Amino acid sequence: MAKPLDVDDLWTKRILQSVNGLEYGSVQIVVHDGRIVQIERTERKRFEAAEQQVRRTTIEPKQQRTNP
Repeated sequence: MAKPLDVDDLWTKRILQSVNGLEYGSVQIVVHDGRIVQIERTERKRFEAAEQQVRRTTIEPKQQRTNP
């Protein structure tokens, strides 16, 4: 049977710090032998499509069309 997980104030603060300010991503809590041993935070940045379109037009030179 699994041991009950004991989460003290220190780990609670660490978990909250990891989640605080996270807009997109995940927080993974690693447990070994019934004890928290590690917290992993993966953050994602998402950009709006319109912002990407503006960025593309300013970076890529416009191709000129030639009439045949």
